Amino acid sequence: MGGLSERVALVTGASRGIGAATARVLSGAGARVVITYKDSAEGAEEVLASLAGDGHRIVQVSATDSDGLRTAAVSVAEIEGRLDLLVNNAATTRIVPHRDLEALDDELFDEILQTNLRGAFATVRAFRSLLAAGEGGVVVNISSLAARMANGSNIAYCASKAGMDNMTMSLARALAPEIRVVSVAPGLVDTELTRAWTPEARGAMIDETPLARLAAPEDVARAVLAVAVDLPMTTGVVIPVDGGRPLGATHPEPDRGDRGWTPGTPTRTL
Repeated sequence: MGGLSERVALVTGASRGIGAATARVLSGAGARVVITYKDSAEGAEEVLASLAGDGHRIVQVSATDSDGLRTAAVSVAEIEGRLDLLVNNAATTRIVPHRDLEALDDELFDEILQTNLRGAFATVRAFRSLLAAGEGGVVVNISSLAARMANGSNIAYCASKAGMDNMTMSLARALAPEIRVVSVAPGLVDTELTRAWTPEARGAMIDETPLARLAAPEDVARAVLAVAVDLPMTTGVVIPVDGGRPLGATHPEPDRGDRGWTPGTPTRTL
């Protein structure tokens, strides 16, 4: 796997889960990888140590810090000298039953939108010049099946990912032809969230997925790699990595704490 040899990739929120798997897959394909994190320095260091090849490094910055993102872009320009692939993975959410509107307070709603949606935009804005200066920059936004099915950890999270997919189309038009922009939308992924479900809850979700398994983080990472390397004429679209779940779902994902969810538990964070 050498499709990204001599290329530089930046993965936000890469201290665990999908971001960590993406960093590993991209390094395995030959890229020098810059990984960002907000709080989990220890996790970021562990991911850095696991990457194949040399020249990788960590930048501590939050997706909600526009000034910090601009500073990070200057750092990448000075040290790496280029940026070929930006993966907007940084996100946050918390499980709130969809029926419990009072529990989804303004503070949480704003935090989710600022991180998941505005943060992705601010990151693209900060790194646009670097991406456009190369041989064809690529932005991959890590979205979610929640954008399409309107179920998941909470209403604000679903809305943030729907907004991300719409933004993907707008950015693809605005930044062409120098930069391609694509959303990769996982369904249920085998992460710390789903591993905490009861066996009954996991089994129900798997039974409703035609491919009869949850996606691994590496499945999502390989989709990112495919966009970057194998799909040069693809932009402004959403690529699902969901095992065909919309074909088999007969009820929404459990959002009321009655099928294995624990309300209030964090799912994905920066």
